[in-house]
Amino acid sequence: MDAKPSRDALVALDRKHVWRPFASTEDHETRDPLVVTHAEGARLTDADGRTYLDATGSWWCTHLGHANPRLIEALRRQTEALPHCALAGIAHRPAAELAEALVAAAPRAEGDATLDRVFFVDNGSTAVEVALKLAFQYWQQNGRPQRQRFLALPGGYHGDTLGAMSIGALDEVGAVFAPLLFATNDAEPIVDPEGWAPVFDGLIAQLEADGDTIAGVVVEPIVQGACGMRMYPPSELARLREACDRVDTFLIADEVFTGLGRTGPMWGCDHAGVAPDLLAVAKGLSGGLLPFGVTLASKRIHDGFRGDTRRAFLHGHTFCGNPLGAAVALEVLRIYREDDVIAAAKPKAERMADAFAAMGELPGTRHARALGMVGAIDLGEGGYHSRIGWEVQEAARERGIWLRPLGNVVYAVPPLNITDPDLDALLDGIHEALTSVLG
Repeated sequence: MDAKPSRDALVALDRKHVWRPFASTEDHETRDPLVVTHAEGARLTDADGRTYLDATGSWWCTHLGHANPRLIEALRRQTEALPHCALAGIAHRPAAELAEALVAAAPRAEGDATLDRVFFVDNGSTAVEVALKLAFQYWQQNGRPQRQRFLALPGGYHGDTLGAMSIGALDEVGAVFAPLLFATNDAEPIVDPEGWAPVFDGLIAQLEADGDTIAGVVVEPIVQGACGMRMYPPSELARLREACDRVDTFLIADEVFTGLGRTGPMWGCDHAGVAPDLLAVAKGLSGGLLPFGVTLASKRIHDGFRGDTRRAFLHGHTFCGNPLGAAVALEVLRIYREDDVIAAAKPKAERMADAFAAMGELPGTRHARALGMVGAIDLGEGGYHSRIGWEVQEAARERGIWLRPLGNVVYAVPPLNITDPDLDALLDGIHEALTSVLG
């Protein structure tokens, strides 16, 4: 058996061959990374033996903590039975039972609007991409082929595939790819909650003026995640749902980040009491164990594909509906139900709200905000390329907290079932780090 490499040797190997996501070559070659050897609950352990409270949820997916023992056991059982088979022309129990459970858990709607079909994918970007393609093809083969455009809420982020980028913000992430995109969303984003009404006024006015050409409207319900944890009033989402109904087009909810209790209720849409026509889910769905996601579609949309192969949705991936991911996701939903995860998280969310409100009293901070198990605060005006967030990251790391800022936005998205002592230590550590950097 090969000898275990030293920490320094592993970092050198990483720098030699790995192309790390969302990192400049300068940062990759100069910033000292965590070298994580294992993780459990809310904590990561580095090769030096030190543990860190993971404020990022390892990119927002460990809703039930790292290495949840029930999820590990579900994965083990499924690995022994059926690790993988294609879903084309084949049915298997994990996918069928998960689809049933997701339909039962979906936002409630009536009649043809019921979300009763599940299309399996393997990541959040593709879940959004599938929603766009479903909406587009539906109109092409159901009497309104002129509906070829999409609208989206300004400032959004929906993933890194070209389709998902086309309805996201034309910002630092997407601007270079503008010539390849089928649309660009370059309207100014909003941070202050008081400024959202005019944004929705404009979006709804455009929808009503151009409704005959609009295949769908895409939103992250209530919280825009990667673009800065921007939060808007639920009443605005309700207004948008009504406008989509008036022009008879589809509301597409990107719940990749906001779903599964992250913002409080099961779905971000629940804040507004609405159901979308298409709903994208990933991240926490597989508890941080495997790449996995789904797109839920309404009965109406599925019925629009009935007929022979010329009307079929000809889209799929090798690992869509993978039995391992489906079995783990099904266990995730069981844990939510049996442990009443969302109700148990409510007092923790209140602690987060109080803690971020206190951070908002520090000089140099702006727009402290929290919703469910999401807390965020802005530091100055520097945007995505601001360095101040990284200064806070270093100060937090010294205190045993692992943060990954969004430029000048510092945020926390801990597990919904984080222990109270760990939550207090996490929030206190962030507060101390902010105080250290901001003076």
